[in-house]
Amino acid sequence: MAGIDSTVPPPAHTAPPGPGASYAQAAPGALIQDRLAGWVSDLTTLHELTERLSRTTTLDGALDEFLRAGAALVGARRGLAVLEPADGLGPDTTVGLGLARADLGHLETVPRGATSFGRLLDATAAALPATPLPTAPLPGTVSTGTTAAADTPAPAAATGATTPAPRPPVTEIVQPDLFADDTLDPRHREVAIRLGYAASYALPLVTDAAGRVGAAVWLYDEPAEPAERRRHLVGLYVQHATEHLARLVELHRARTTEATLRAELLPPRLPRVAGVQLAARHHTGPRGGGDWFDALPLPEAALGLAVGSVTGSGPSAVAAMGRLRASLRAYAVMEGEDPVAVLSDLELLLRLTEPARSATALFAYCEPALRKIVLAGAGHSPPLIVGERRTEFVETSLSAPLGMLACWEAPSVEIRPEPGETLLLYTDGLLHRTGEAMDRAFAKLHAAAVSVPKAARDDPAAVADHVLRTVLPEGLDAADSEEDVALLAARFE
Repeated sequence: MAGIDSTVPPPAHTAPPGPGASYAQAAPGALIQDRLAGWVSDLTTLHELTERLSRTTTLDGALDEFLRAGAALVGARRGLAVLEPADGLGPDTTVGLGLARADLGHLETVPRGATSFGRLLDATAAALPATPLPTAPLPGTVSTGTTAAADTPAPAAATGATTPAPRPPVTEIVQPDLFADDTLDPRHREVAIRLGYAASYALPLVTDAAGRVGAAVWLYDEPAEPAERRRHLVGLYVQHATEHLARLVELHRARTTEATLRAELLPPRLPRVAGVQLAARHHTGPRGGGDWFDALPLPEAALGLAVGSVTGSGPSAVAAMGRLRASLRAYAVMEGEDPVAVLSDLELLLRLTEPARSATALFAYCEPALRKIVLAGAGHSPPLIVGERRTEFVETSLSAPLGMLACWEAPSVEIRPEPGETLLLYTDGLLHRTGEAMDRAFAKLHAAAVSVPKAARDDPAAVADHVLRTVLPEGLDAADSEEDVALLAARFE
């Protein structure tokens, strides 16, 4: 092969050698070819597995792929991965391969120090432990680093105290026959018998940048241990996998923080107002956006309903959405009976404070006792009235989004829903997620509202869920779109 310098010299003669000489000289070449073929096969397998892992975009998907690939490399059938980042910021979770939730529960009853993953996690828990590891390795454990480094104290600090040397990292824990181990914890033995595994092979998940990420254990049904070749391969794979998992942990934390922030910026609960029932549904795209909804009680038993969307995505759009919603609430309390004035004030604020951003919004002032609604929209999709006798879009005048014109103004519209009718407010993301032209998306939304079962019309939550399932039959998560979706349903009695 190109690039490989053969260590076996070519024969000096040109005549065909005898049978004995042929075997003696051909054997080394054949051995090298077999080794090269094995290396190529291993590298190909490793490349395919790392490529598959790299294509995973979620932490759960990556852990599942990691356990399956590792099981194939070490020749095991089951396993588990324990995430426990060293910084204590989470997420702390345990994922099993071939193990049900109840099985993982049984494993959690085993004392931490008696499990291989617990020993790995504890061994990598601190970079500067109070006392270094003993020079003798743990039973069934292979450690890297020299014993001299472990026994030699670090240079004295400014106070004169000595600092112990870092604990040598544990690279693997092999338990080839659990039931032959006299030191095995009784509870561990009981759980192993219950779950039907007799051996295990464990590796830590550690990176230079993130430190400890967790540990992985693969379980064998019979006494066994991976050969040296398998250990080498799985070690290389785990190095790559741990880096990928560490990146996904950071991404998971960022998404969790953003989702928490977004949830705090939206109403934690819908108000209870006599004469009307409320339900809301909200879903964000993978990058997070600025779609929002709101429902707030107003003076004189009135109710304010609003939906809107700001341009952009990510944390900046979420923050802008929070500011816009808070401002609209203030204007609604002061002059909510005039939706045009509310949106005019909101447009002025947006133009003065965030001139580079635009937004759409719809605000409705409701008097449930009179079943009277006055609403105005700024570049927003018209709401939908859903009832037994009619299902139609509210005729609102065309208007520009907020922040697009020097002075925004549009007339308001008054509607009076019949008893039992539901007013459906939604953001444009619901239409965009269909992937169709807007006229066809509107028609699809109207057809979904028409098809609401009669038994579901008394419940605004059921109406909202039916519309979402019908408009997006593959589900919100399966839709190929980064658009947010916000939907607010108000049923008048």
